[in-house]
Amino acid sequence: MARFSLQPLLDLMHERTDEATRKLGQLIAVEQSARGRLELLVQYREEYLAGFRAVQDAGLTLQSWRNYQEFLAQLDEAIRQQKAQVEVSAQNTAGGRKHWKEQNTRLKAIDTLAIRHERAEEKKELKREQKLHDEVSARNHGREQ
Repeated sequence: MARFSLQPLLDLMHERTDEATRKLGQLIAVEQSARGRLELLVQYREEYLAGFRAVQDAGLTLQSWRNYQEFLAQLDEAIRQQKAQVEVSAQNTAGGRKHWKEQNTRLKAIDTLAIRHERAEEKKELKREQKLHDEVSARNHGREQ
């Protein structure tokens, strides 16, 4: 069977697709981690705010009230920054997904050519075998007569 002339390209496309798959997995993990941190910050802010409201009803000094307000502002800023990080991470993941799809599409195209080549080679081999079989049959038939 003849060697597929585009085999080095097929091997390269397998490597690139595998690398794109690995990179996409990393990007997804980073995004999930960023989303998890955001959820924790939001949850912590809600719990802190609930605690603030509970002690506020009992009465607070002006300094304690300011401390709560400053810390809530810091939490709000951390949440804002984390939301921005989630957005960047989501964009990176979308880019990684697009790159993976492109690599996978290219791989499929080259793989299709490889399959066609293999089928053509199999047909050639079958024709050779049939021709050989016909020649042997013709010789044997010639000897019988």
